Amino acid sequence: MHFLLVTVKVYYVIVNPRPPEPGENEEESVAKTRERLRWDQDDEICRGHILNGMSNTLFDAYHTVKTAKELWNQLERRYITEDATSKRFIVSKFFDYKMVDGRSVMEQFNEIKSILDRYSQHKLALDEFIVVTSIIDKLPPSWKNFRNNLKHRKEDINLDELGTHLRIEEDLRKEEKSKSEGSNHFLSKLSKRKVNVMLRKTMKMKWNLEGANE
Repeated sequence: MHFLLVTVKVYYVIVNPRPPEPGENEEESVAKTRERLRWDQDDEICRGHILNGMSNTLFDAYHTVKTAKELWNQLERRYITEDATSKRFIVSKFFDYKMVDGRSVMEQFNEIKSILDRYSQHKLALDEFIVVTSIIDKLPPSWKNFRNNLKHRKEDINLDELGTHLRIEEDLRKEEKSKSEGSNHFLSKLSKRKVNVMLRKTMKMKWNLEGANE
């Protein structure tokens, strides 16, 4: 919008005040009168361009504002406040985020990265060392030993390297869990077989005893 208003040469009415009316009994030059009339005309054009760029909802809220400068200032105050609120929300969302057990750590890591992407959109800067350290602290309780190992590394790692470490660790955990579940399933089947064999032996012994008694 700023570029458009500069291009059509009406932005000056937002920056420069309206030329004053002549005082009582003061004779005004034709040039001064023309300057003021031109300012009034450009102010209306400028105001029109700003309103034309609004959604219907915003237009309904601001169309009664009388001058381009007043309209511009009101919009500026509104969006600066909204932007500041949005920035505070994003900062809080990152530092309050906690990973939990029962969900993929990489899935949660990617959620955190999406929050950090919004930092860039709002031109917020956060030291990568602080980001990496904070994410390590957010790891779920079942990752306590892995978290401690990362925190006691001598060399620092960046965000991408942290993601690689987390992915490898999660893959290893999935593999171990799969093996454990397979082993438990095998032992369960083996136990059932033993029970069935014992039952058959018991029944056979019972039948043999009954046959001998007859």
